[in-house]
Amino acid sequence: MIRFNQFSLARGTKPLFENTTFTLNPGEKAGLVGANGAGKSTLFAVLLGELHADGGDFSIPPNWQIAHVAQETPAADKTALAYTLDGDAALRAIERCIAEASAAHDGAAEGEAHAAFADADGYTAPARAEALLLGLGFTLEQTREPVSSFSGGWRMRLNLAQALMCRSDLLLLDEPTNHLDLDAIVWLEDWLHRYPGTLIVISHDREFLDSVCNVTLHLEHQQIKRYGGNYSQFEILRAQQIALQQSAYEKQQRTVEHLQSYINRFKAQATKARQAQSRVKALEKMEMIAPAHASSPFTFEFRTPDSAPNPMMVMEDVRCGYRGEDGEIPIVDHVMLSIQNGQRIGLLGANGQGKSTLIKTLAGTLEALGGHVREGKGLRIGYFAQHQLETLRPDDTPLQHLARLAPDTREQELRDFLGSFNFSGEMATAKIAPFSGGEKARLALALIIWQKPNLLLLDEPTNHLDLETRHALTMALAQFEGTLILVSHDRHLLRATTDVFMLVAKHRLQEFDGDLDDYRDWLLQHAAEQRAALKTGTASNGADSADGGVNRKEQRRLEAETRQKLAHLKKPLQSRITKIEKEMDALNAEKATLDAFVVDPASYEPEQKSKLTEAIRRQADVNARLETLEAEWLETHEELEQIG
Repeated sequence: MIRFNQFSLARGTKPLFENTTFTLNPGEKAGLVGANGAGKSTLFAVLLGELHADGGDFSIPPNWQIAHVAQETPAADKTALAYTLDGDAALRAIERCIAEASAAHDGAAEGEAHAAFADADGYTAPARAEALLLGLGFTLEQTREPVSSFSGGWRMRLNLAQALMCRSDLLLLDEPTNHLDLDAIVWLEDWLHRYPGTLIVISHDREFLDSVCNVTLHLEHQQIKRYGGNYSQFEILRAQQIALQQSAYEKQQRTVEHLQSYINRFKAQATKARQAQSRVKALEKMEMIAPAHASSPFTFEFRTPDSAPNPMMVMEDVRCGYRGEDGEIPIVDHVMLSIQNGQRIGLLGANGQGKSTLIKTLAGTLEALGGHVREGKGLRIGYFAQHQLETLRPDDTPLQHLARLAPDTREQELRDFLGSFNFSGEMATAKIAPFSGGEKARLALALIIWQKPNLLLLDEPTNHLDLETRHALTMALAQFEGTLILVSHDRHLLRATTDVFMLVAKHRLQEFDGDLDDYRDWLLQHAAEQRAALKTGTASNGADSADGGVNRKEQRRLEAETRQKLAHLKKPLQSRITKIEKEMDALNAEKATLDAFVVDPASYEPEQKSKLTEAIRRQADVNARLETLEAEWLETHEELEQIG
């Protein structure tokens, strides 16, 4: 078992854990929750042996194999499948033994190694690794592609696959759902239900925690407290404990006041002095109960939108996609959609099928390739997507961002509004460069809400948000009086804020007749059918029949056609990325020269005045251009991922 006993640890001068004690039994699945900065990642570092106790002790069975998700992925030439197989270190060690014995022509050693390989299920390992990759959203073709060909989000999936491939006794997962779509999350939940080892997971996805965990470890006030049950059960238990603690505190306060009153009245009277003194001692011995302090929950609300048209927007036979140098790249075709005032639509579908492309087309940031899009008079769109965080100006403050939208509004009114989003006091006038991803997402939401949209288009709004802010967003959206279209892998948010679902599948938009539980069943059934088809295909490859050969030949021809088409679609985007990267390299080199000149004291001599003025002006231009290029680079990579 994992045991922490009177464990204390500080980072610098900040104590993170102080005399905390808890245990975790083999096979338990624990959700690790607490505010940002409470020490969740530090606890993982302790479990991995990277940090050690300042006081007390911590123990874990010495023979346990620990698996965790690497944060970096080498841009290796090895295939995604080979990279995933590296997660089974024991199997890789046996393979090296086989190679060494073969090279040394040691038949006996080679025979032993082959037997060990069979005992370690080595012959089924590629199929198991393939199943992991397919479950996490990779295609069969992608499993054969080099790691270096994948973007950041997909490399994080590869790291997750490698961790799941490990024969672990303890699995540590830090925000595993962040880079996954709903399909992959459902698959991961199913896999973790069957995982026999001990699991500790950090997540801001409450439905994921509820589904997977049977223990909750809560970090607060330098303590780690263990609760039996999933996250929802933990919330109930904690609320009950806070109520009991507050009741006990209030009762004790009444006793203290009574004792103190007696002491104050009679300590000067000789006849009562002894009794007063005994009450002083009773007061000193009393173990004081702390008042129950639950941090006041963060809440906000949407401003009431102006009157809205009905229908708000109509799409007739619209083709959504991108225009490249070599022509059009359609992603979602034949879209027929009439958005009615007050509708609350959740968009479902796997990554790459076109949910984000559809949202961009609705928002008007992407022009339709064909068909007709008609907007109702008075339509006011609020659009939130992750890449918008990159468009925030790092050297500006929240107040400056909002003042640009409302130049004629009094500063105090702007400050009051920002305060409702936890940007109060000095934070409202601090540069946002050091802000966390969650704080930037909160600011982006605040800027949208200020504009009083009557149609909200939200594309994964919770990616950087903690549980508290997610809850606040859920409550605010549930009360939003306008129309909502939401893409999210947070099922709690989808359940609480939408009432109809539409599915983007096979690059078409269609209504989904059912709720999220039906969608989960549909996904698992679909995945089972894919696995069965894959096994059938593998079996037929070994068949000797003429029909099998013809079918395989036809399949290869279709795969080649698909590869050719995808390469054709990707080429202009890859060219654009190369062009952007070249310009960024040149600008970064120029920026380094300008920065060096501006900080050089000699540049401030009188004869350098005009040169310095020009350098500072050019420095601002270069920085602005680099920001624009970075946003373009991110968006182009996102388009590449859409194509798949």
